[in-house]
Amino acid sequence: MTVAAPAARKFAALRNRDCRPYLFGAALSMMADNIEHVITYWMLWQKFHSEALAGFQVISHWVPFLLLSVWFGGLADRYDCRRVIQAAQALFMLVSLLWGILFITDSLQIWEACVLLVLHGMAGSLWGPGEQLMLHDFVGDAELASAVRLNATFRSLGVLFGPAVGSVLLGVLGPKAGILTNIAFYLPLTLFLFRTRFTGHTRHSGPRGQRVGLFDTVKVLRRVAGDHTLISMIILAGLASFFVGTSLQAVMPVFADDLGKDSTSIYGVLLFATGAGGVIGGILLEATGRIRPTVRAALVSTLLYGLSSLAFAVTGNYALAIIVLFIGGVANMASMSIGQTVTQLLAPPAERGRVIGVYNVSASGLRAGSGVTVGVLGQAIGVHWSLALSSAALCVGTGAAALYTHRGREAEPANTA
Repeated sequence: MTVAAPAARKFAALRNRDCRPYLFGAALSMMADNIEHVITYWMLWQKFHSEALAGFQVISHWVPFLLLSVWFGGLADRYDCRRVIQAAQALFMLVSLLWGILFITDSLQIWEACVLLVLHGMAGSLWGPGEQLMLHDFVGDAELASAVRLNATFRSLGVLFGPAVGSVLLGVLGPKAGILTNIAFYLPLTLFLFRTRFTGHTRHSGPRGQRVGLFDTVKVLRRVAGDHTLISMIILAGLASFFVGTSLQAVMPVFADDLGKDSTSIYGVLLFATGAGGVIGGILLEATGRIRPTVRAALVSTLLYGLSSLAFAVTGNYALAIIVLFIGGVANMASMSIGQTVTQLLAPPAERGRVIGVYNVSASGLRAGSGVTVGVLGQAIGVHWSLALSSAALCVGTGAAALYTHRGREAEPANTA
């Protein structure tokens, strides 16, 4: 089954007066998310010097996506998504406030840090499904691809500028005032959601989804298992997250050391190349309109992401490393935005939030696994080898997903007969 959204105007979502302020608000909230990481991670290392706590920072961020995304998707199906997203933003702000109080009183303990890290991860996973339903509600099917792609681009801007702004706040205001100032960046999106009339459900007048339990991911998968295209998108997202995921950022200092003497500046350039690929790639994809949200496009972009990661793992050339990281950023942007769009178009309207929740389990929750496939394995055989093997596994897995999709298409006429 081939899925392609109807052709839309270029930058259609930015032309939409309801979607446009959401995109800017989401970018600011994502920037605030990353500012909090910069300030709190620095403070936690200065206070505790714990490698185990540093590892928990990554785990606590992604495990809530793994365990709670379907349940949060069920909440988005049943309730006003404006309020669901506002609850997530309120939780983000509460966590920043509590960090600030603990920093000011100099009373932070490890268990308190762990609780706040988990709450921060929960806020992110609560935000995701409701956001996708709101985007769909803002623009409809015809311009959904534009909304998903531009939302991913604006989020990438937040990720790109978050560390820079966080460093400025840390250096100029200090960690105490900096983390409290960060609360203000969550407000524009929160306040906008009081103004918009869209709820995430205004284009769907049918019955709302049934109550979903915390462990109903398997049940949702069973209900959509007959749709090979939908399952392929979920598989592709999981492959990219599990085998590469966020591990590139974690191991980048090692590659920076190996690529030159001025490792600090090289580190910054490598990180910027990855982020810039996501931002510029999103803009180019939107401006050209050449790549439609199809299964083939998702497969090709995921394969290109795997190949670029493999090239980065084995190259010793600084210039080539920058180029392939940029290409990887573009490919990852295309893969994720296409997969998200196709998933939304195929999901039953009454269960769209839960299906998106399953997609987020795969696309975000499995990123915790990249710490094993690249990080832990890299401890044993070196990160160059571990990233190379993981990237190769992503390429092989993408080929298997392509075969699965092809066989599903061949079986469709027989199933409908």
